[in-house]
Amino acid sequence: VQVAESGGGLVQAGGSLRLSCVVSGGTASPYAMGWFRQVPGKEREFVASTSRNDRDQYYRDSVKGRFIISRDNDKNRVYLQMNNLKPEDTAVYYCAAADTYISKLRAGYDYWGQGTQVTVSS
Repeated sequence: VQVAESGGGLVQAGGSLRLSCVVSGGTASPYAMGWFRQVPGKEREFVASTSRNDRDQYYRDSVKGRFIISRDNDKNRVYLQMNNLKPEDTAVYYCAAADTYISKLRAGYDYWGQGTQVTVSS
């Protein structure tokens, strides 16, 4: 199973970005999907996740109301729409896929992408 993110970049505070993630090489059944982020010297932290049928979503508190996770199972894609970005959102963002259930934990995910850099300038 391969996971690949795209859509990162440099944006000013208050701006928006949309990250995209595609999953390939796996089964026909959709995966539970999550987004995490990491800055140098810190642990990788949970950002958002969505269940296999897109019925349930979880968000970390600091992004609620600003970020939206969505998916298109026909295209094996998941998206993270990030609005009203803040400098503290600067990080490498990772997409992850889980064989089983939606989770907020790194250990709940089986497959990871290489990450995409998001930089928010003040």
